[in-house]
Amino acid sequence: MPNLSRREWLSTLASAPLLTSAAQARRPNIVFVLTDDQGYGDIAALGNPVVKTPNLDRLHGQSVRFVDHHASPTCSPTRASIMTGRHEFKSGVTHTILERERMSLKATTIAQVLKAAGYSTGIFGKWHLGDAAPYQPGRRGFDEVFIFGCGGIGQDYPGTCADAPGNRYFDPVILHNGVFEKTRGYCTDVFFDRGTKWIGEQRNSGAPFFAYIATNAPHEPLDCPEDYRRLYQGMNLDDHTARYFGMVTNIDDNVGRLMGRLKEWGMDRDTLLIFMTDNGGTGGVRVFNAGMRGAKATPYQGGTRVPLFVRWTGTWEPRDVKRLTGAIDLFPTLAGIAGAPIPPGLQLDGRSLLPLLQNHRAPWPDRYLFTHVGRWERGRALESKYAACRVRSPRFSMVSPGPQKKWELYDLDADPGEKNDVLAAFPAVAKPMEEAYDRWWADIVPCLENEDAVPPKVAPYKELYWKQFGGGPRSS
Repeated sequence: MPNLSRREWLSTLASAPLLTSAAQARRPNIVFVLTDDQGYGDIAALGNPVVKTPNLDRLHGQSVRFVDHHASPTCSPTRASIMTGRHEFKSGVTHTILERERMSLKATTIAQVLKAAGYSTGIFGKWHLGDAAPYQPGRRGFDEVFIFGCGGIGQDYPGTCADAPGNRYFDPVILHNGVFEKTRGYCTDVFFDRGTKWIGEQRNSGAPFFAYIATNAPHEPLDCPEDYRRLYQGMNLDDHTARYFGMVTNIDDNVGRLMGRLKEWGMDRDTLLIFMTDNGGTGGVRVFNAGMRGAKATPYQGGTRVPLFVRWTGTWEPRDVKRLTGAIDLFPTLAGIAGAPIPPGLQLDGRSLLPLLQNHRAPWPDRYLFTHVGRWERGRALESKYAACRVRSPRFSMVSPGPQKKWELYDLDADPGEKNDVLAAFPAVAKPMEEAYDRWWADIVPCLENEDAVPPKVAPYKELYWKQFGGGPRSS
C-alpha cells in the first residue's frame, strides 16, 4: 500500500471545493481544548459507565467525531505534532524531559501560520515544548501566553524542564507574557477562566482568534477540589481513580461554561470548537478502556487512540468519521479552515481533514501512520529503532513492543483489541509495512537534534522565578 506524496494527495482534491460557499465567506475563530492524560474511554458518551461528563457528551453529539484518531503515546510528542503537522521526531521531540521535549527552533508552528494570516493567538495552560526562552510560545507565534513550565505544575527535572519552585494545582504561579503571576483557584478553572476572558476581549476586535486551552489535568499528581472527588464516593472506586475522574468532571464543567459563554456572546456559529486529548488512557483504564489493549506510553491502540470532536455549529452536521487520522493532520486542517497559506517549502506529514469534515464519505487514500514511544536512554537512539513502535494502516496494526525487533500484526477489523497475532497469515501485508517503517526511520534519524543536548546548570523557570521573587541557591 503506497504512501501518497503531498502533491499526489492534493491532486485528488483539486476538482472539489473543500468548504461550502457560505463557509468560505468567513473565517471562524478557533478554540482548541487539549487535555492531558485523558484517554479515549474517559468520556461517558464513548462508553465509560462511571465518569460524569454531560458537557463533553453534549459536545460529542454536536460534533464531527473522528473515531479512529491517533495521537503520540505521550504528551510532548503529541503537542509537537499538532503544532507542526509533522511527526514529532522530525522536530527533535523524542521524550518529555532531558532536553528532548524541546521543539526544534527550525519548526514552523500553526500559531505562526495563523498569526501571519491575521489571527490573534493565545495559549492557556500547558506548552511543554521547551522552557528555555527561545523555545517559549511567545516566540513561536502566540500573542498571549499564560502557561506553567515543564510537563506538569510543580514538576522538576534535571536540565531546562522544571516549573516554578514549589508550584501546586491550587493557587498556581503562572508565567503570563514573561512575568510570573500568582493566581487563585484550581488550575483547570484558572486556565479556562483566563482563556475565556481573553476570548471575550477578542470578540469585538474584528479579527479572528486562535485560543489554545491546554490543561495539565487529569495528569498526576491527582488532585482536585474536594467536591469533585466526593462525586465518586460510594462507587467502589479507590481514591486514586475517584480523584482522576473528579479531575475529568471538573474539565467537563469548564468545557460546559466555555460553550455557554460562546453561545451567550453569539459566537458559537462563528467559532470552531475542537476537543482532543494528548495520549492514551491512564487513571481510568482499569475501569474502562473501550476494549483496547495498552495505555499511555505503549504502541498499542490504547496508547494512541484519542477522542477528536470538531464542532462548527451551522456548518458541519454531527456524525462519525471512521477513517484513520492523526494529530499531524490538525496543522493543515486549521490552516485550510483559516485560509492561511502554508509557507512555501514546508513539508508536512499530515493531511487536511477538511474533505472528511465536509463529507465523511470523501476520498481518503490509504496511508501509513508511524508511532514510536521514544523515551530511550541517553545515547541509545540508533539502537532503539524497533523499541516500542508501530505502523498503522486503515485495517492493520503492526507492533514491535521492544526492546528488539519482534513484529506482531493485528487485523483490527476482526480483532480491535489486538489479542491475536496474525503475522504468519499475512506476510504480504507485513512486508511493505516494515519497508515503509525502515524508510521512515531513515528519514527521522538526522532530525534527532536534542539527543546530545547539554543542559544548563539552572532551569530557566527557576532562574526567572528567583529573579522576580528572590530566593534560590546561595552563591558560593
